[in-house]
Amino acid sequence: MKIVILGAAESGVGAALLAQAKGHNVFVSDRGPIQKLYKDKLTTAGIRFEENAHTLEEILTADEVIKSPGIPEKTPVIQALREKSIPIISEIEFAGRYTRAKCICITGTNGKTTTTLLTYHLLKKAGLRVGLAGNVGFSLAEQVIEDQNDYYVVELSSFQLDDTSEFRPWIAVLLNITPDHLDRYDYSLEKYAQAKLSITRNMDSTGWFIYNADDEVTQREFAAAFCQTNLLPFSLHHRPDYQLAGYYTAVDCVCTNLEPAFPDAGQEVSVERSPLIGQHNRQNMLAAVLAARVAGVTPEKIERALASFQNADHRLQLVGEVNGARFINDSKATNVEAAWYALDGIPQPIIWIAGGTDKGNDYASLIPLAQQRVKALICLGVDNTKLHAAFDAVVPHVEETQSMETAVRRAAEMATEGDVVLLSPACASFDLFKNYEDRGRQFTAVVQQVMDEASND
Repeated sequence: MKIVILGAAESGVGAALLAQAKGHNVFVSDRGPIQKLYKDKLTTAGIRFEENAHTLEEILTADEVIKSPGIPEKTPVIQALREKSIPIISEIEFAGRYTRAKCICITGTNGKTTTTLLTYHLLKKAGLRVGLAGNVGFSLAEQVIEDQNDYYVVELSSFQLDDTSEFRPWIAVLLNITPDHLDRYDYSLEKYAQAKLSITRNMDSTGWFIYNADDEVTQREFAAAFCQTNLLPFSLHHRPDYQLAGYYTAVDCVCTNLEPAFPDAGQEVSVERSPLIGQHNRQNMLAAVLAARVAGVTPEKIERALASFQNADHRLQLVGEVNGARFINDSKATNVEAAWYALDGIPQPIIWIAGGTDKGNDYASLIPLAQQRVKALICLGVDNTKLHAAFDAVVPHVEETQSMETAVRRAAEMATEGDVVLLSPACASFDLFKNYEDRGRQFTAVVQQVMDEASND
């Protein structure tokens, strides 16, 4: 077949390499410039490509098109392909044709990356042959060329799920559904939810669906009666209205039961040694532990592996301690809901660093938490008007700066033993920083400076 790949980043180049390995005629097209790393891979493989353009005459000769998940449906090149009825699929769909490994696929609005990395870590530490792929930045297709794993743990966005039709996970995990990316779904939460739930579309009695019984949208949109797979709902609490597969019996102990119809068959797993912070991470842990249990990992091996897990940077990441106050980098919290999870999950007094590029934020949901837990707010942004309007009346001390160094040093001056200095901006980073990673790295660097100065005193 002639396969055209639209987009030449990680997923596109991986798909191109797999397509070529399977004997297809391959052409890669990217409307923008291609990074040197990916250009070198294509050149070395002898795969034809173009950058800074989509040549329709060439693209429309495809038998099948694999598109980057970042390309919206309304893009002219996609519309032209639809008019010609040329099939469009995702890298995940394509890779799924060529592997016999069992795929553990994780989706949800929040928590995907943490849960994916933790699930992979639990399986890897248990000695299983497992790969890490998908939205975490590793191409599933490229790994499938050699296909040396028995399992793949795959983070999937709704965009990646949109272009799948035959792909079948062995385990599907749905963490939560909250409004996000609605511009891609006609501003319909229902359509967005159905995109997430399409992860179960092809599952049968050999598969397992792990989902959050506490999530209201999932409850409303998931028609369990039409799902032909094994259902493993989880909750933060033991609920009489569900035959739960997993729930917390104490703050640091979960009960897992892969046969929920038999309540006495459950096994307890201690999560006491996990470094993860916050209520939402308790849900993420529960989902990952359940997936590991389905894969046959024992509670003892899970407990050992939890202690050595390191989460991705900028996600409620403990980066230092000064005079008994902990400094936590949650720069990835670029929306109100993510900041809510952070404030809700930290019971200690908080000095909160927030602000940035406002995305039409409504801070109302954060006000009760701020009133209860935040002793000082440092606004770090070019325009902090909305933060002042929301929190001046409920937080004892509010000040502002446009310097990360000033924000961290002021927080360190105000913090006392037992406090938490929390960078959880609730905003995008582009007013003062390149991206949320840059913001988080600057926070971490200044904390390290302050720690070094304190240790030399």
